[in-house]
Amino acid sequence: MAENVPRSALTILDPSKPHTFAVPSKCINEGEDVQTWLTTFAYTEIMTFLLQLNAAMFPLKLADPPRIQSWELESENAVTSPAVLSLRLMVTKLEAMIDEAPPDPGPRRFGNMSFRKWYQIVEERVDELLELHVPEQVLKFGEGERKCVEGAVMPKEELKKYLLGSFGSAQRLDYGTGHELSFLAFLGCIWKLGGFKAKSDPWGTEERGIVLGVIEPYLHLIRKLILTYTLEPAGSHGVWGLDDHSFLPYIFGSAQLSPAISTPADIPSEGSAPNAPKSGDVTKTMTIDRERKTNMYFSAIGFIYDVKRGPFWEHSPILFDISGVTAGWAKINKGMIKMYNAEVLGKFPVVQHFPFGSLFPWTHNPDAPIPMVTSHTNAQPSSQPSFHGARETSAPKPPSSVPTSTSRPSQMAGDMAGTKAPWLSGSTHRTPAMPGVSLPGPNTSWTGQSGAPGMPATRAPWANARSGAGEMPTRCPPSGAPSARGPPPNSSRLPASSPSVGTAAPWARQTPSTKKEPEIKKDDEDKTPPTS
Repeated sequence: MAENVPRSALTILDPSKPHTFAVPSKCINEGEDVQTWLTTFAYTEIMTFLLQLNAAMFPLKLADPPRIQSWELESENAVTSPAVLSLRLMVTKLEAMIDEAPPDPGPRRFGNMSFRKWYQIVEERVDELLELHVPEQVLKFGEGERKCVEGAVMPKEELKKYLLGSFGSAQRLDYGTGHELSFLAFLGCIWKLGGFKAKSDPWGTEERGIVLGVIEPYLHLIRKLILTYTLEPAGSHGVWGLDDHSFLPYIFGSAQLSPAISTPADIPSEGSAPNAPKSGDVTKTMTIDRERKTNMYFSAIGFIYDVKRGPFWEHSPILFDISGVTAGWAKINKGMIKMYNAEVLGKFPVVQHFPFGSLFPWTHNPDAPIPMVTSHTNAQPSSQPSFHGARETSAPKPPSSVPTSTSRPSQMAGDMAGTKAPWLSGSTHRTPAMPGVSLPGPNTSWTGQSGAPGMPATRAPWANARSGAGEMPTRCPPSGAPSARGPPPNSSRLPASSPSVGTAAPWARQTPSTKKEPEIKKDDEDKTPPTS
């Protein structure tokens, strides 16, 4: 295996130093709080942990003998530690509990009520599960000093909050990327408390074990919960979202198909592994059926095909746009991290329920840059109404960052830099960096990853920066797309003389010369309604 390489990783706490645990609580209550969240240590450490796991999923160049080692699902080459195996067993037990709460029969418009029963079973057994499957040194972290403090919070209380928040909402019967984020934080807590082997192993070994041995089984559990209890998407963009429920498999799956590296500093921004499928193969069912068994990206795509019908470009236009990227899977991976930062960590509906404790604290990071105020950030929900434009914040507003009522349409469209996949922009203009993550930069070992800084502002995929008019997705579906509902070939351009199209009322086509005033009989005059 490769030698140990110095890297920027999530900090492991020193058990000899005092640490006060706290039950995680809600701190993001309105849109303005998202700006504060982007400058906290919690945000920085979440991004650090994500980039750390992402780097470990790139194929690895080995020297003795010279070869390239890839990391496939169920791969025997990925070493798994006892902690990873134990957590995987915990996920298996959680999946088995579904049999104890069978779904209620009969059709339902929204989620199945039996999900609440399953969630209640998990709540009743979560303490036992944590004691059995979380490493002992994690649960006993700082135990000596807590004996002297009455009512001290145990590490298990912090872990339990994040774990219970990672299966969806029993109240709303939904699941989304915010719950997925909670599970990432749960694993990050275990890492910070020294639950994973990270010091003696070559770089990336334990991180790969976490992704393949814990996160992938967790995603399998979530998909089974969604299918069993028909959980609704939470905080979804609808058809213009990347995925109704998950985001992480697209990050780690694209890393699996990227070029091989020797160290985290070697992470490329373009290219693909030699035998990787093409990005456009997401529309080929034979390729999906083959690749979903070994790759997390195609496994997530395969689940979309399991639950949705119709042309892929129609129900998943963002993923269809991404399939047109020709610069390789490394380019897609880089864009996925940018999109995760903007569309998950930067959106109030997603992060509003994320709790903050002592391990991921609501504490200002002095090294975090001041968040930029844009038209998007000012559109976040606010508890105080604004009557004259955007609400003032402590951060200075860049010129023309918020369109006013006197702005020209072209200016307003240009200010919207949207939910469109970040890598699809043909412009070489570099947008200001998103705040909160200082690790991926020229002075760190993650120089190959530009996932956190340089985040482009987000805009809707149909937004056109050249004019105020809207446009449809950047990639047109193939002309032979087999869909009765799809647009006919060459229908994007209509003759200039074409009359009104689309949903125009039939009478709108009548000319004044052909319109006839209704004839009112004398007997009906009393029934004629008065004109205004």
